[in-house]
Amino acid sequence: MFFTLSLISVLAAAAHSQSLRGIVPKVPYPKNILEGDTVNCESWKFAVETNNIRSWTTIPTSCLKYVQDYMNGPRYAADCNAVAGYAIEYAQNVSISHGSRAGKDAWIFDVDETLLSNLPYYKTVGGYGSKVFNETSFNEWVAKAAAPAIPSSLKFYRQLLEDQRSSTEKNLKAAGFGFWEMLILRGSDDEGKTAELYKSERRAWLESSGYKIHGNSGDQWSDLACTPLATRSFKLPNPMYYVA
Repeated sequence: MFFTLSLISVLAAAAHSQSLRGIVPKVPYPKNILEGDTVNCESWKFAVETNNIRSWTTIPTSCLKYVQDYMNGPRYAADCNAVAGYAIEYAQNVSISHGSRAGKDAWIFDVDETLLSNLPYYKTVGGYGSKVFNETSFNEWVAKAAAPAIPSSLKFYRQLLEDQRSSTEKNLKAAGFGFWEMLILRGSDDEGKTAELYKSERRAWLESSGYKIHGNSGDQWSDLACTPLATRSFKLPNPMYYVA
């Protein structure tokens, strides 16, 4: 309420003196990014990771090399390591439930670009997100169950669509992820739902089943946002695609 009233007073003052355009500095933003403009590509990625840019279908073509270098270079691995490190630090201090709630402590992991990396697909077919998503070719890739683990997520994990279930389970186990309690994937009743709605419904179901969701790890804000929320959420970097 204080912020709202303050904003109203600022706008009222501007109306009596000068336009808002006159009192707000004019700062260019990276809408039309030139080839090789690393600074503005970094700004674009920052806006993506903070959810300030939404509903985009492909990366800016001029940022293809930037995204390629980021995903294949040390920075992506370092960013994932940082997220895993903070998640481990938090998880080590979680109070595990006892009594009637024993065994009901949960941590939710997204799969794609959180536990498993589809970078081999995006290197060879997806153009690092510069091409519009092709469901057919992606499903063919998923069926191979060849996605490697994201090393930092596997380290964290060890310390602590329904038709793709068998491939996903096989891939998770082959990559080193075992001993999970349940793998929740979309069923036919979930078709047409946004990821944000679908995943929030699944979290609500877990809570109604008595689970305490201590943590949630994902590469999309739709993995993490909307109630009920986990006690802590951890966002991994992904500048290659957006899921609503």
